[in-house]
Amino acid sequence: MNDVAQLANVSKSTVSQYLNRRYDYMGEKTKKRIEEAINELGYQSNYLARSLKQKRTFTIGVIVANILHSFSTRVIRAIEDECNEQDIHVIVCNADDDPIKEKKYIDMLRAKQVDGLIVFPTDGNVDLYKKMVDEEFPLVFIDRKVEDLQVDTFLLDNENASKMAVDYFIKSGHSRIGMITSSLIHNVTPRVERIEGYKKALKAHGIQPVKEYIKGLEVHEIKKGLEEIFSLEDPPTALFTGNDLTLMEVLNFTKENNMKIPDDFALISIDDVSFANIYDPTLTTVAQPAFSIGKEASKFLLQRINKDINTDPKIHRFKAELIVRTSC
Repeated sequence: MNDVAQLANVSKSTVSQYLNRRYDYMGEKTKKRIEEAINELGYQSNYLARSLKQKRTFTIGVIVANILHSFSTRVIRAIEDECNEQDIHVIVCNADDDPIKEKKYIDMLRAKQVDGLIVFPTDGNVDLYKKMVDEEFPLVFIDRKVEDLQVDTFLLDNENASKMAVDYFIKSGHSRIGMITSSLIHNVTPRVERIEGYKKALKAHGIQPVKEYIKGLEVHEIKKGLEEIFSLEDPPTALFTGNDLTLMEVLNFTKENNMKIPDDFALISIDDVSFANIYDPTLTTVAQPAFSIGKEASKFLLQRINKDINTDPKIHRFKAELIVRTSC
């Protein structure tokens, strides 16, 4: 920085302001001289020295439960966009819903001294998260709650999202409504809440949920679950899928069994997948505001890191949107 300052005939602090994009009181000619000096000298910022001086790495970690979900990739994009504007680096890790893998990534990221973490948490590392909370380490959860833990959590209003789907099915003349989603073994928040919202919505319309119409299965078991549902004496005339991966299995099953949507059954899915409006028939979906969730979560984490807020952690819920197409 001293070399750049001397060559550009400015102070070292002016070079620092330029590198940190603080141009408020800097003329265009000054910026041009600094830029030319940097290019001539081949100068690159020493991030390690910067980190040691400011006691920050200007890096956050993001641990995703399953990066294959379209919701996850859109949230990551929003986080990266927001952090890029703030000159913050992002390290993304995929935990595959595995608590052991999740812990490994937490340990690795903290060893790299990231300034904070955004996590789609499993339920297998509660003690580790409690320790982080006790240490006041900047931490934000997305999509999933961890019970009895005070952490800012950003997620969909899942019960109301299910209500939207059920209400529209009933408005369309259906009363035998099934629901299928990913495995419930780990009590993953959105899956549990969406099924609960589905049941509540049916009861609100005077319809008792049918146990055989409800499935929470590993992805590779969904085909078998669908075979069981549609082999019933009175199978559902409408099916609600809890996420995009479940939807893909339903569409594959439909094709393999020469079934027609919505003739054989009406379909609504949570997550507005990219092909929803070009699939035949076009797919009615309940969309999550993934970009808003990712943007708000990252803004909140950066405010925690900068100590710009000192409010108590809370649950932040986002509204879903029903997008009506021709599958129902």
